[in-house]
Amino acid sequence: MTEVVAPVHGRRGIRGTLADIYHERTHFDFIGRSRIWFLASGIAVMISIVALVYSGLNLGIDFEGGTQWEVRVAQGTVSTSDVRDALADTQAADAKVLVLGNDSVRVQTPELKPAQQAAITSALAKYAGVSESTVSLVTVGPTWGDQVSRKALTALIFFFVLIAAYLTFRFEWKMAVSAIIAVLHDIIITVGVYAIFGFEVTPGTVVAFLTILGFSLYDTVVVFDKIDENTPGLGSERGDTYSLMVNRSMNQVLMRSLNTTFVALLPVASLLVVGSGILGAATLRDFALALFVGLFVGAYSSIFVATPILAKLKEREPRNLALRERSAAQMSRAVQPVGNVPVSGRVSSPAGSSSAPSSAAPSSSEGPAEADASPEARLPAPTRPDGPIVPRPRQQRRRKRG
Repeated sequence: MTEVVAPVHGRRGIRGTLADIYHERTHFDFIGRSRIWFLASGIAVMISIVALVYSGLNLGIDFEGGTQWEVRVAQGTVSTSDVRDALADTQAADAKVLVLGNDSVRVQTPELKPAQQAAITSALAKYAGVSESTVSLVTVGPTWGDQVSRKALTALIFFFVLIAAYLTFRFEWKMAVSAIIAVLHDIIITVGVYAIFGFEVTPGTVVAFLTILGFSLYDTVVVFDKIDENTPGLGSERGDTYSLMVNRSMNQVLMRSLNTTFVALLPVASLLVVGSGILGAATLRDFALALFVGLFVGAYSSIFVATPILAKLKEREPRNLALRERSAAQMSRAVQPVGNVPVSGRVSSPAGSSSAPSSAAPSSSEGPAEADASPEARLPAPTRPDGPIVPRPRQQRRRKRG
């Protein structure tokens, strides 16, 4: 007996999956695995909050106030330990030292008196081998730092209000709530990355934050717009639910989201590697680092946070609850056995007797046409308590001869 093995679909490897993504014919179950996404996001948010509470943010001089020196070393490379040794006899012994590239150094201290500032300037000039006039000195008072912090917070609040107003007007308030939760998710994780690794927070970082929030909102609106486009056809397919419709919408715009994220990350990565790593531009590094982290997290949240939250909120509406109940009823009818014979082709045996396959059940030697036949075609002949029903032969009609 030859066993016929049906071809296995869905195991085409990475190349087949990438081809499906490129041609927009994917069927990933995003909503069905929403618990996994929520768990991963919850862990990341908790780690970020713990790091923010215990480590705090490395705020730059523009937020905390103080004095900052920058100088370029004439010869040799810059070493943080050498700079601290040069400043050991000044008020900057415990200062914040930041190496910019290979030949520049930045030193930050709290606000000092003019005589103390002059001593630090002289020590840095002697270490760098340059004159004191080439040492850059900037002093920022605490009032200025408070103003910058308040303006940054005001800009963030205004951004949230604008998001809520636009999405409520364009779509509905549940989409606005989902998008705001996703944006908060992006902010907390991005700030957590800065707290964990001790990156300095500067005004450029705040500008980058607002930029990545705009990108995250754009990516979320792309998905929401496709959901809004598919909503009028909800329920037209058998067994359809709101979550299934959302899943279809996400698969339809998956390639667009990936392309947008990839194209946006390429120039940011160039700024981070070339501008900061090779050229030593500290301002570019602060801006590009926040952009890189935020763009990645924003692309993740638009697919795995905002849209599953929207599906959870919308499934509670009466219409969508009715669709889900109807879908469950249709699925139960599809698997319900006919009489005492299940759709699998096995006769249900009485209690206490051993169950055996029906004579009409498909064997391993059946061809594909027989194996794929409908359940009704595989049912055994009807029986009576005293034996099988034998069909009566047709009686031949006698022709009347004239």
